[in-house]
Amino acid sequence: MTDKAFSTLPRAAKGRVCPPPALTGALKAVADAVTVWPEVQATTHWRFDAPNQVDGVDFYVGPDELGHIHLDGSIHLATSPQLSEELVAEGLGQPFVWARGWTLASVSELGVERSVALFRRNYDRLRPSNT
Repeated sequence: MTDKAFSTLPRAAKGRVCPPPALTGALKAVADAVTVWPEVQATTHWRFDAPNQVDGVDFYVGPDELGHIHLDGSIHLATSPQLSEELVAEGLGQPFVWARGWTLASVSELGVERSVALFRRNYDRLRPSNT
């Protein structure tokens, strides 16, 4: 079994690489916390069905996709299948129906602290030497 989520894409394959949009409230708090971790880069997340429309912020750790926050507050984490199963079992997320190994969560349901913790668990999986 792979330790990577299926269907992750290199940053350039997801549309133009642009600075992330300005966020407010809880979404800004989560994004601000994640972007200060070593090697994390944040860029605009574009809608797949409307590639010129901003839909949130993508986070990458080096070449690896960490996940993204949509403007509606939904979180899509590019977890491993094993981490996805753990997060779902702990009630911290739901399986992502479109790709195995991804985890779906919501900032509005989890709050800032637990949302940041989800990203951190995935970050620590990608960069275990930073823990």
